[in-house]
Amino acid sequence: MLDLFQYEFFVNAFIACILASVACGIIGTYVVVKRIVFISGGISHTAYGGIGLGYFLGINPLLGALSFSLGAAGLISLLRKYHFQNEDTLIGIMWSFGMALGIIFIGATPGYVPDLMSYLFGNILTVSYEELGLLLVLNMFILTITITYFEKFKAVTFDEEYSKSLGIKVEKFYTLLLVMIAVTVVMLIKLVGIILIVALLTIPPVIARKYSRSLTQMMYGSIILGLVFTLFGLFTSYYLNLPTGSTIIIISILGYAGSFLINTKRALY
Repeated sequence: MLDLFQYEFFVNAFIACILASVACGIIGTYVVVKRIVFISGGISHTAYGGIGLGYFLGINPLLGALSFSLGAAGLISLLRKYHFQNEDTLIGIMWSFGMALGIIFIGATPGYVPDLMSYLFGNILTVSYEELGLLLVLNMFILTITITYFEKFKAVTFDEEYSKSLGIKVEKFYTLLLVMIAVTVVMLIKLVGIILIVALLTIPPVIARKYSRSLTQMMYGSIILGLVFTLFGLFTSYYLNLPTGSTIIIISILGYAGSFLINTKRALY
């Protein structure tokens, strides 16, 4: 197994798993507790428009995905601020619009477009040094914001009305949370792909919540579970010659099912 680390592409994939698991564990915890999984899905699918634009302009598709994800986060924040009644409907439209726009941009790009499926379903074995650098910067951003404003995020996540009574600017921190979700989405695109992002963002925190007594414990548990699922999926997919992103998700779902079996046995005994 250690022989795999002589390959540059595998080392890059291993590091990407670690970086993505940290971000995913932190932000996924907020997503699950706040119950905004659908919003996360809307942001992730809108990112496909940015990927298409990146190919069309000849720039790194992840930069295009980041711009579209941040734009989607900003739009959702505005909808919430002005109490738009059909927010979920518009998020669904935005979801479809991003995917459709990405396909149009890619169709308009001259020549052959490589690695397109890796952005839909993930292919962490193709992560480059440039992309690792971007992932590291995004990870540091998430860690810095979370550590600096942890208590305020905690208050906003559990009770917005109480947070307002404490003088916390709820809308500001909700918007910042959406921005961090957008950043996390970009980090997960090469790992599991746009189609499967929501699963990895939610499964580890959902399992960790069963065995946690605080938000901090839930975050640590989510990070550890994310590492287990992604690294086990990485090695499994390599040895069995399977798609990496899909393998990671299948293993995550098996872990989720296993958590139910553990709870059932505890109830019986």
